[in-house]
Order: sequence, then C-alpha cells, then structure tokens
Amino acid sequence: MAIRYDLWLDPENVARHHAVEADLERYFMERFADYPHIRLFGEDPYDYDAPFNRLYDVLMARAVDYCDRYWRYAPTPEQLNRTFFRAVGRSNKFIRDDNDGDPTRHDA
Repeated sequence: MAIRYDLWLDPENVARHHAVEADLERYFMERFADYPHIRLFGEDPYDYDAPFNRLYDVLMARAVDYCDRYWRYAPTPEQLNRTFFRAVGRSNKFIRDDNDGDPTRHDA
C-alpha cells in the first residue's frame, strides 16, 4: 500500500498542513449553513441512519474531493475528523437532545 497522505509524505511542511486544516474547518462551517438545525445523536449514537451520521459521511467524502481539487492535498482521516468536530463545536446549527447519552452533562 502506497502512502498518499500529504501530512505523512511531507511532515515538515507545517504551514501548509495548518492552512489546509483551517480551510477544512471553514469548509465544514459553510456546509453546515446549507442545512437546517441538526440534532446530535439522540439515544443511539450508533444509529448510522441518523441525520448527523449521514451528514458526517457525506461531508467527509466531499471534503476529500474539495482538498484534492482546491489544494491538491490528501488529508489524513484524522485531519478530516478533527476539523469536522472542531467545526461542529463552533457551529450553532447543532441541537443536543435532552437524553443524548452524556452522563456528565447537567442541564440547568
């Protein structure tokens, strides 16, 4: 299997990796704006047909294509995942259900 991820091929090019990651986060934020409010998980976070999980799969595939076209860059799965969830954390488009399975969350 050939190594194809730019981060692995050129780890010293930190400025480029950071620029791509910042752009990916912006890219995800812009894509979220295309959707109405999205519920996070619910009672079963492993429901792969849940809207959030379907959105994740679609946006991951689109982000890979975007990076290839715009940057000529192959992001690692970790870069994609990290920038996606950073964008989720910053976005106001996501709604958490009352019973979202997070035992540490204390609603006021």
